Amino acid sequence: MIKLNQLWNNVLIEVQSKVSTLAYDVYISNLEPVGVYNDTFILLAQTPALKRLVNENYKELLKLATSTIFPTITDVKVLLEKELADIEKIEKEVDVPVSKENFLDSIEQTTFVENYTFDNFIVGKSNQHAAAVCKAVAEAPGGKYNPLFIHSGVGLGKTHLLHAIGNYVKKHHPEKKTIYTTSEKFTNELIEAVRAGAKDPDATKKFRNKYRSVDLLMIDDIQFLANTEVTLEEFFHTFNDLYMANKQLVICSDRPPKEINIEERLRTRFAMGVISSINPPDFETRIAILQKKAINFHAQVSMDVLRIIADRCKTNVREMEGLLNRIISQAMLVGGDYNDMSVVWQALEDYGDNQKEILSIDKIVEATCEYFRITKEMMVSKKKNKEIAFPRQIAMYLARELLPIPLESIGDYFGGRHHTTIMYARDIISEQIKTNSNTAAQVKDIKDKILKR
Repeated sequence: MIKLNQLWNNVLIEVQSKVSTLAYDVYISNLEPVGVYNDTFILLAQTPALKRLVNENYKELLKLATSTIFPTITDVKVLLEKELADIEKIEKEVDVPVSKENFLDSIEQTTFVENYTFDNFIVGKSNQHAAAVCKAVAEAPGGKYNPLFIHSGVGLGKTHLLHAIGNYVKKHHPEKKTIYTTSEKFTNELIEAVRAGAKDPDATKKFRNKYRSVDLLMIDDIQFLANTEVTLEEFFHTFNDLYMANKQLVICSDRPPKEINIEERLRTRFAMGVISSINPPDFETRIAILQKKAINFHAQVSMDVLRIIADRCKTNVREMEGLLNRIISQAMLVGGDYNDMSVVWQALEDYGDNQKEILSIDKIVEATCEYFRITKEMMVSKKKNKEIAFPRQIAMYLARELLPIPLESIGDYFGGRHHTTIMYARDIISEQIKTNSNTAAQVKDIKDKILKR
């Protein structure tokens, strides 16, 4: 019997090499496998837009990938949650023939995320020690950095580094058997092996052989290791067997060993090697990560947009990359430009509790007034002397460029001015930016001040 996650993981592997990174991350990987019904693989889309895009652009590819591995599954359907009720019975496990040439048994073989490499990992002050130690482990598994314990908050790159180790070892040490798993999966497999023992006396032996015969074992989210006698005993002996045989162990957690609620003999073993932490990246590193992600998407995202994202997400790289994905996909959905601020704000409107306060005319005017050392009252007054009119034109220009609001609204803010006045200011400053380096520098300085607030 083929389990649903095995089926889907094999399809994902087949599809991943045939679509762009952006399409895979934004569309394909956001589908959820539901099961098989009448030789049709059922996938769930969370939104009508996702369903439409997949059906129009990727359905045939998904059908081909599925039938390549599972020849008797001849169709793929992408449905919404409300449409699942119309299907009588969906099988979560299927007894179907597989193509031995293409099928990968996920229980026996770890497939690493192709894009999670050391080259794609942006190194900054917050993670340079962890990155260096992981690279050393990949180059010489079982060496002086054994065991390696990495801890950090959610979304800061632990999983990326584990997959980077796996990809490096797979390429440079193909003879070494490597497994990446989570503490939850380790626990669940042990439970299944114990249950299967009634029919298969070798079930537990097979489980132990799988984990104790590897050259490199990487376990993520160790803080969730089931605190039961059987599980702890099994992992304790697995750890000891591998360590005594000079096999490499890499363990990840969201907290240091001393803070994990687990028995002392395991906690001390986690701490007996090298412990490395990953801290939230600084602003410059966040920008560099986003630039790298944009390059992977073949997208020329402006620095203004990257700064907005980096300013909103300070402690979670995965969430930050997700916002970039959201903005780019929003542009694709509406047929717009991902550097258009109206598209950016639309994509971010439901992110956090104060999205509508991300940017306002008030903030633009305050930054401009600070720069030119004038008051807000002077800015919105009827005075037309150059010392006030020029800053006012810049503020109008920036309001038009950065905010998805009508010209009339901007005019109302600046003392009830006609919308043609806003258009004139926009055109004047746009032209001066092209021809006058001093004006270009002033606008850039003010914009930087606004977007970094």
